[in-house]
Amino acid sequence: MAAMGGEDAAAVRTEESLSGGVDVWSDAVSSHAPDHLLVMVHGILGSTGDWQYTANEFVKQLPDDVIVHCSERNMSMLTLDGVDIMGERLADEVLDVISRKPELTKISFLAHSVGGLAARYAIAKLYREPNGASDGRAKGTICGLEAMNFITVATPHLGSRGNKQVPLLFGSVAMEKVACRVVHWIFKRTGRHLFLTDDDEGQPPLLQRMVEDHSDLYFISALRAFKRRVAYANADCDHIVGWRTSSIRRNTELPELEVSSSEKYPHIVHEEHSEEIDDEKCQDSMTDCNLDILEEKMVTGLRRVSWEKVDVSFHTSMTSFAAHSTIQVKYAFMNEGADVIQHIIDHFQV
Repeated sequence: MAAMGGEDAAAVRTEESLSGGVDVWSDAVSSHAPDHLLVMVHGILGSTGDWQYTANEFVKQLPDDVIVHCSERNMSMLTLDGVDIMGERLADEVLDVISRKPELTKISFLAHSVGGLAARYAIAKLYREPNGASDGRAKGTICGLEAMNFITVATPHLGSRGNKQVPLLFGSVAMEKVACRVVHWIFKRTGRHLFLTDDDEGQPPLLQRMVEDHSDLYFISALRAFKRRVAYANADCDHIVGWRTSSIRRNTELPELEVSSSEKYPHIVHEEHSEEIDDEKCQDSMTDCNLDILEEKMVTGLRRVSWEKVDVSFHTSMTSFAAHSTIQVKYAFMNEGADVIQHIIDHFQV
């Protein structure tokens, strides 16, 4: 066990978990142990250190409420094994954490990039249907715990294939087609899932399957169990994950952005709440191509639950080139995203 450095060393403690990962909690005197578990999940090729700044801020500001677990079962090259394998590992890790903390009654997730997809898969594995629900309004749980916040940051919910979903490809149709053919050479099975080129035993792409309750995996029911679902998205400057896929929107739904007037959250440029919509029909403006149909199925599927959407811009930032990392304050020297983390904490339901 070791204290974190700096002037707040006495307030924040970390410990390597017996089940893997890192637990972070407040060392301040309290009348009770925190009963709310916040699981933080890193992105591709990431590690437990990616959420270190955020974990420390959470327990400093909410010392009596949360204990943070930074996941480590999918670190580094393990993130290339596929969204489903990552989700299985994460689910097992969460079960281990819960088993050794009987005081827990609530659970939340905060995930970055592809970690958001792994978290969506994991909660489908961990979902438990409500017992004796007679009025039809009772919600299920995540392993018996009350599901509170499900928050993703720069997560490619609609995948990374085509239609400028990966800004680094500059919207070039030719480059996007080449990327689909070669992505598995670099990002292995996860690349196939992200670019919707997987075809497991003739099944639809995994990300398409993940927008509905499928067999014993309750993807939508698990999302619906949470009191809040929040998607933070980089509206610009993110070269890895595009705005549309991270905010679960169609092109026609992308809002006009204004310069932030908030001193507290200077990089938050738009906020909205999308209500739950039972929309099974594709838009009339859809073209008759397989990619658009797949994307529409994912949008309509994920919109069966309500979402809070928070759009972020680092356009005027010195670190705009690294927006994908800056939005989670992955590196200490790129702390311009600290206001985004503060926004997450200020709106977090405990």
